[in-house]
Amino acid sequence: MLNFNWLADVSHETARMVFFVLFALIAVLILLIPNDYAFKGIEPERRKWYNNLKLWGIGAVAILFTVYYIF
Repeated sequence: MLNFNWLADVSHETARMVFFVLFALIAVLILLIPNDYAFKGIEPERRKWYNNLKLWGIGAVAILFTVYYIF
């Protein structure tokens, strides 16, 4: 049904770099999220650094990036 034979010509390093660029793009998009949205549901006076969803998102992307880099 789907023909992915053209992917056989793509080197391992090229595929790896494509994924690294995609992870970097996702990280940039996470950083573009407004702070008010990242702290949604938490009163401004009770906000702590660990409640910032942007930090958790970057952490998750960093873990995935590291796993793809090692393997």
